Amino acid sequence: MKAGWSEPWHRRLMARIPAGLRRSALRFEAAIEDRVAGFARSLPPRTRVLDAGAGEATYRPHFAHCCYVGVDLGVGDAGWDYSRLDARADLARLPFPDRSFAAVLNIVVLEHTREPARVVSELGRVLEPGGSLLLVVPQEWGVHQSPHDYFRYTRHGVEWLLGQAGLEPLEIQPAGGFFTLLGRRLLDSVLYFQGGWRWLLLPAAAALAGPLGLMLPWLDRLDRNQDTTLGYLCLARKKSC
Repeated sequence: MKAGWSEPWHRRLMARIPAGLRRSALRFEAAIEDRVAGFARSLPPRTRVLDAGAGEATYRPHFAHCCYVGVDLGVGDAGWDYSRLDARADLARLPFPDRSFAAVLNIVVLEHTREPARVVSELGRVLEPGGSLLLVVPQEWGVHQSPHDYFRYTRHGVEWLLGQAGLEPLEIQPAGGFFTLLGRRLLDSVLYFQGGWRWLLLPAAAALAGPLGLMLPWLDRLDRNQDTTLGYLCLARKKSC
C-alpha cells in the first residue's frame, strides 16, 4: 500500500524503528502481512496461486512452495520495479483460462481498478470450484498511486461484489475500528511537517501525535461494530456449483 509512509525517507525512518513499534504504528500493513503469510501456509505444495495486482511481487517468498504467478498492469507507481512479474495484464481481462488457479490474492489493488465488478468477476472466473480468494480493500484511506485511485469499499459493497462473481464470503474482517483509524490519522499527520520551515515543527508534532496515535487503537473495544475502519481483510471461496 502506497498511502502515507511511501516516500524514500519515510521508509528509511520506519526501517530504523523497532519491529514491534513499527507494527503498532502500521497496524493495517502488519495485519495484511500476517494474513498473506497465513494464507500461504494454508496451501499445500504446488498449489497454483495467482497474485492479481502483484506490483513488485513482494509476496512471492511466502509462496515458494507453490506455483506462484504474479500479474499486474505495471502502471501504478513509476518508481516500482515490475521486472519480477510473470505477466503484465489488465485485471479486468486476465489472460488465463477458466479455473486456472486454486488460490488468488488481490491485496489493496481493487481501489486502483476502473471496473472493480469486472475484476472480481475475472478473479472468480480463473478460480477453480472450491478455490480461495484473499481480498484486501481500503475503506478510509488517503489517495495513493495518483491518478490511478478510484474507489473505497464498505463490507456491504465487498459482499455484493463477491456474490456477483459467484464467490461465497467466509470472512470480512475490519482492520481495526474508529480508534485505530483515528490513531493512524494522528501518526500520518506528522508527514505534513516536512519542507522548508515546517521541519522545525516536526519534533513537536511527533512528540504529540506519536504516543497518542499508538495508544488510541487500544480503545477499539468501545467500537463494537467497527464500521469506520481503515479497510477490510476478506476471505472468500468459489462456489462449487
